[in-house]
Amino acid sequence: MKYSAAGYLLDKELKYLQGAVDEPNRPLTAIVGGAKVSTKIPVIESLLQKCDKVLVGGGMIFTFYKALGYDVGSSLVEDDIVDLAKSLLDKAKDKIVLPIDIVLADEFKAGARTKLVDANKIEDGWMGLDVGPGTMDLFKKELDISNTIVWNGPMGVFEIPEFAKGTVAIAEMLAEATSNRDAVTIVGGGDSVAAINQAGLGNKVSHISTGGGASLELLEGKVLPGVAALTDV
Repeated sequence: MKYSAAGYLLDKELKYLQGAVDEPNRPLTAIVGGAKVSTKIPVIESLLQKCDKVLVGGGMIFTFYKALGYDVGSSLVEDDIVDLAKSLLDKAKDKIVLPIDIVLADEFKAGARTKLVDANKIEDGWMGLDVGPGTMDLFKKELDISNTIVWNGPMGVFEIPEFAKGTVAIAEMLAEATSNRDAVTIVGGGDSVAAINQAGLGNKVSHISTGGGASLELLEGKVLPGVAALTDV
C-alpha cells in the first residue's frame, strides 16, 4: 500500500503537528476559540496536559463565565455544559486564561450598537461577540514568552468587521512571534485558517494545517490510524 499525493502530504503535516505538540520547544501555548465549548472540551482537556497555558476565546467563553457565576446577558451559553466547564476550570487552575474584557452588541449583525465592558459586567440584552483590547494585551504577554504556539478557533465573530479585531490581533501576534523570535506557530481549523488568510498573514506563520478534523482529533490526543481513506492500494 502506498500513499496518494494528498495522503502523503496530510500524513507529513499531521506528524509535524504531533511533533510540535508532543515534543515542543517550551513554553507551549495553545489558543482555543470557536462558538461552542462542547465541541472543544476534549481538545482543551488534552491540551491542558501538554501545554503551559491555554488561552480561550470565542463564544465558548460565556459558558465558562456562567460557571464562574458571571452574568452573560444574551451571549451564547451551553447550559448543559456549565458544570463540566466549572470542573475543567477547577482542574486547570491558572493554566486556562480567559478574556478579561468583552466587546458587546445589542444585535448579532453588522452595524449593531456596541460597547466594551469588563468580563463580569455584561448586562441583560447585550451579547458578547469579540474579546477586548485588555484581553489582547493579556494574551500578548503569554505569547511573547511562548516558543511554540498552536491556534484553533477565532476569538469572535470575525466575519463581521466590528467583531474581527480580536481574531486579527491573534493572527498578527503569531506572525510577529514567527518573524521576531523564530517561534513555531501552527494554525489549524477552518475558521482560524480563513481568518489568518483574510488578514493576509497566512504565509507569515510556521505552518497552516489543512487536516481539518484530523488535526483536531490529534489535538484531542486521539491516536490516528493513518490516512487510509487517502491511500492508493
